Amino acid sequence: MPGEWHAGLNKPSFNPPAWLFGPVWTVLYVLIAVAGWRTFERDRRGWPMRLWWAQLALNFLWSPVFFAAHRIGLALVVILLMLAAILGFIVTAWRQDRVAAWLFALVCRLGGFCPVLNGSIWMLN
Repeated sequence: MPGEWHAGLNKPSFNPPAWLFGPVWTVLYVLIAVAGWRTFERDRRGWPMRLWWAQLALNFLWSPVFFAAHRIGLALVVILLMLAAILGFIVTAWRQDRVAAWLFALVCRLGGFCPVLNGSIWMLN
C-alpha cells in the first residue's frame, strides 16, 4: 500500500483517484499476460520475448523503488526504461504477431500516462 509517505506527496491536478489504479492495472496485467503467452508460444528466445521479460522486470522494480525506497527520480528512470521496452516489444513483435503487438500498444497507451504522473510528482516534490 502507498502509505503515509505517498499521501503526503504533492500531486498534480490530473492525479487519478486511488481507487482507479487497481482496475486499470488489472486490465494492463491481463493484456501483458496474453501478449506474453502468445509470444512465448511463438518464439521463446526471440527479441519480443526478451523485451517482454525486460518490461515485466522493470514493471515489478518500479513499485519498491518508488514506494519503499522513496526514490521518485530513479523510479522515473525505471518507468521510462519500461516504456522503451514496451515500445521495443511492439516493434519487434509486429511481424510475428500483430495481436500481441496491438495488445502492447494498448498497454503503452494506458501505461504511457504513468511516466507523466511519476515525472510530475518528482517535479512537485
